[in-house]
Amino acid sequence: MIQARQLRKITPYTALLPMFVTVLVGYIGAAVWTLGMSMTASRTFPSSQFIGLAQYQRLFDNERWMLSLHNLALYGVLFVLACLVIGFLLAVFIDQNVTGEGVLRTVFLYPYAMSFVATGLVWQWLLQPGDGIDSAIRMLGWHDFTLGWIVDQDMAIYTIVIATVWQASGLVMALMLAGLRGVDPEIWKAARLDGIPAWRVYLQIVLPMLWPTVATVLLLLATAVVKLYDAVVAMTQGGPGTASEVPAKFIMDHLFLRSNVGLASSGAVVLLVPVLALLAPYAYARSRKEAA
Repeated sequence: MIQARQLRKITPYTALLPMFVTVLVGYIGAAVWTLGMSMTASRTFPSSQFIGLAQYQRLFDNERWMLSLHNLALYGVLFVLACLVIGFLLAVFIDQNVTGEGVLRTVFLYPYAMSFVATGLVWQWLLQPGDGIDSAIRMLGWHDFTLGWIVDQDMAIYTIVIATVWQASGLVMALMLAGLRGVDPEIWKAARLDGIPAWRVYLQIVLPMLWPTVATVLLLLATAVVKLYDAVVAMTQGGPGTASEVPAKFIMDHLFLRSNVGLASSGAVVLLVPVLALLAPYAYARSRKEAA
């Protein structure tokens, strides 16, 4: 009887063991190994020659890396703001008990089910001069119309914003809608009795109540910004030239094409820092909430 009880206590931990090993080796182990490689003179193959922070100095002296950081910052601000605004507005729209709510939720959320590669290829075709939108508008009679954003150095990064916002806004909508459905209906009754406009209720009452949901959305979107790679490769290959270069592509190019493991590892460590900076306060806040 005692052995059966002990077995029942051990069984859940045994079920979690494969995930624990995966996290320990695949995530923590890989991060520690990358950190070690970033402080060595590794080129095509890993090296044990320690050179301290020299790879980081080379990294930040690299114009292509600095351009990629600038592009990522610009992309991140536009992507996060656009997803928040569009996702929230879609959630508010669906929360009005519109006809065909189930169909609309599916339509808005469907793009998120697609891979970033598929999204990138679809939008590449839509924005490519002579194809997609360009061709459709010319067929309507505007024969001189040209939509060349994707091949314009100044506009290429914005095409990536458009494609990824189209994909991710549905997820924001779903999360925000779940939060809106948790708002006490009495708040709306009181607001109507006081004659308060709906937009003020949303901005001054509902949004502050949705702060935990907004924080989760911000964390997911910020992580997606740091990981941006697939859509860039599928749409522009970082071009024209290096106009839409991003850090993840810089890292992958130096790891596999330029045979510079050390420099690629230092770039990966630099990208890991903002992720940890975002996760740490979020994890702390969650632990404090659970403790309370």
